Amino acid sequence: MPPWLRAVGVGAVLTVHVQPGARRTEVVGEHGDALKIRLAAPPVDGKANEALLAFLADRLGLARRQVVLKSGQTSRRKQVAVELTADRIAGRLVD
Repeated sequence: MPPWLRAVGVGAVLTVHVQPGARRTEVVGEHGDALKIRLAAPPVDGKANEALLAFLADRLGLARRQVVLKSGQTSRRKQVAVELTADRIAGRLVD
């Protein structure tokens, strides 16, 4: 299992490093022990956080309510709880 992903109960927690204000939203790869994601949304008024959660939900095939920001509201480094097993997450996020 990658260092940015850990199983918690019936779901998992992702450690994410975000880069807001990019040209497009995409998974870049690993950034230390975090998964780096570029976001097209600006880091203003929570827009980047919402874009991150919507992107992850879409990429994982989940409803938006199944992806929750646990920590890092104002930081580039975030913890995101996902209602999906860790094995299924790794396969859907990293090509």
